Amino acid sequence: MRDIANNIGTVQAVAPAVLSATNTSDALDLKGFQSACLVINTGAIAGSGDFTAKLQESDTTTSGDFTDVVSEHLIGELPATLEADSVVKQGYIGHKRYLRVVTTKNSGTSIAASAVLIKGHADVRPVE
Repeated sequence: MRDIANNIGTVQAVAPAVLSATNTSDALDLKGFQSACLVINTGAIAGSGDFTAKLQESDTTTSGDFTDVVSEHLIGELPATLEADSVVKQGYIGHKRYLRVVTTKNSGTSIAASAVLIKGHADVRPVE
């Protein structure tokens, strides 16, 4: 009853790195899952870095088909500016098959960051 590990899927959206430019993740496939949660983990910020993050969705993996997720399909809000040494999360309850994470550099030098997509409400359990 208390087991979460066999009930969720995880996928690396943004590998841990120092980001010095806008970063767009690959398409993240939600096939077989009915919900998702984005978790962003940050480290140091250099040169007064100002970075924002958002989720985009699509029915295909074609880059031009992705659009920003509407607020009605999000649970919680990501901060207007990512803070140093923090962890933030945002839930997704939309109906598109693919998501991606866009981390935008607005100003400054860099931010150390990573992102993981946790996929929930699996169609088949246990999740491998």
